[in-house]
Amino acid sequence: MSSSVPVGVAEVHPSVLEKIYALSEEGQDIWHRFDAEVRQDHFHPFVPADYSRVQAALVALRAPGLKFLEWGSATGVITIMADLLGFEAYGIECDAQLVEVARELARKFGSNARFAAGSFLPTGYAWRPRDGDGRLGTIGEGSSGYLELGHPLEDFDLVYGYPWGGEEPMMHDLMRCYGGRAARLLIHGTSGGVQVYRDGRLEP
Repeated sequence: MSSSVPVGVAEVHPSVLEKIYALSEEGQDIWHRFDAEVRQDHFHPFVPADYSRVQAALVALRAPGLKFLEWGSATGVITIMADLLGFEAYGIECDAQLVEVARELARKFGSNARFAAGSFLPTGYAWRPRDGDGRLGTIGEGSSGYLELGHPLEDFDLVYGYPWGGEEPMMHDLMRCYGGRAARLLIHGTSGGVQVYRDGRLEP
């Protein structure tokens, strides 16, 4: 197998890989339109992930019966990808218009991924870093999306986030306060790689 093929991809049925490729391509097309029509005039925190890197991370972590959650799911590409790979997949996004885009994309690709409009911060959570600066950066506030999903944060086995610089510590704190004891946090770093954490520690 070529070294350019992501780990575990050979175990995924070719029809699934083909569908994920088409999904990623459509996701990029949606992003280019969004960038031209929305972000050109007004700042918006949505920036697409490196879909191939996320795919490789998800494939490596696949196991039966795992629940996946994406924080800030935007157009839903990553959440739908997780569903196609066999996860029970959910996404939370504060922009209700993007949630509708994600739901339509899920229907188009025959995905059972579920999306909620709202904040991925649980009700009552407050970010209290040691330096006292509890600003949330680009992370939107509002009604928590977990009630609509029907699952609290502790129910999820894998939680994925693509934070802007400086937002990673809050995500780690959120998992420490509300995440499941054996849950993994996947952080898509600014360098483009996806790092996997459990109990706040980086996995090899």
